[in-house]
Amino acid sequence: MKTLFWLQTGACGGDSLAILSAEAPSFEQLLLSYGIELLWHPSLSHAPAKRFDALIEDIASGSQKLDILCVEGSIITAPRGTGLFDSYKGRARMDIARSLAERAEFVVAMGTCASFGGVHAASPNPGDCTGMQFNRANPGGLLPAGWRSRSGAPVINIAGCPAHPHAMTQTLAALAEDMPIALDPLNRPSAFFSMLVHQGCTRSEYHEYDIEDAQLGGHACLFFNLGCQGPLTQAVCNDDLWNGVSSKTRAGVPCFGCTAPNFPREADLFTTAKIGDVPLRLPMGVERARYMAYKNLARAAAPQRVKDKEMDV
Repeated sequence: MKTLFWLQTGACGGDSLAILSAEAPSFEQLLLSYGIELLWHPSLSHAPAKRFDALIEDIASGSQKLDILCVEGSIITAPRGTGLFDSYKGRARMDIARSLAERAEFVVAMGTCASFGGVHAASPNPGDCTGMQFNRANPGGLLPAGWRSRSGAPVINIAGCPAHPHAMTQTLAALAEDMPIALDPLNRPSAFFSMLVHQGCTRSEYHEYDIEDAQLGGHACLFFNLGCQGPLTQAVCNDDLWNGVSSKTRAGVPCFGCTAPNFPREADLFTTAKIGDVPLRLPMGVERARYMAYKNLARAAAPQRVKDKEMDV
């Protein structure tokens, strides 16, 4: 039986809501079939606050085993490094997070806020927010870059705003089963962060032929004009559809790159920065000179139905 404590710091609670829509496995299956004992969750636990207080003390003293610590939300360190802008009964939540992390076998940052700082760490960052072990893209957050949990693992970052339900539950299931988890350079599980949102996108054909929309509501590519980060963002949104039904791009909304450490980027989310007619940031692994030549040829070769932006059915 693995024990799990879910701590919420500076957050909106979106990851807690998202995990409840998981199906493979569901959150209920995690508890019933994978042998996870939920010690505490801020929304799901029905015990009074004194139970929360007692658990923190017992975990810190070592009398209560903690296998998995899940942290949801950015770490607020203001004012002046005290963290008291986000406190509980006079104690900074960042200190509670640090104390629990030292006792945990594994620490999992749920969502981009806990992973990298997220929305709260965007400029001007009045709360001096950071992630558990990253400050945006820079190693070292609340915990130093070289920090390791009792199992020898760094903080596992399940990035997303919110994180994908199955990225959360399948990672927790793997930890419950003592399965190894391969991580990428940002300490994200490679199983969920090795493919691009662009892969599986229903607008991919329009992208390949350089047929783009200039305003929302069409069927063509959103990358060239409307700020879509799908060709630059590693996530499973179009491979494992949300609620088994849809994704941002399938619903006609640009991917905002919410799994990246620099999310949200300091720019208009619905505008693509360009050099001339070419996007400033190109799809991952693409060279600018080849991209420009290829796109000019691709547009000329586009089938008429693609040029007419007809729905591919």
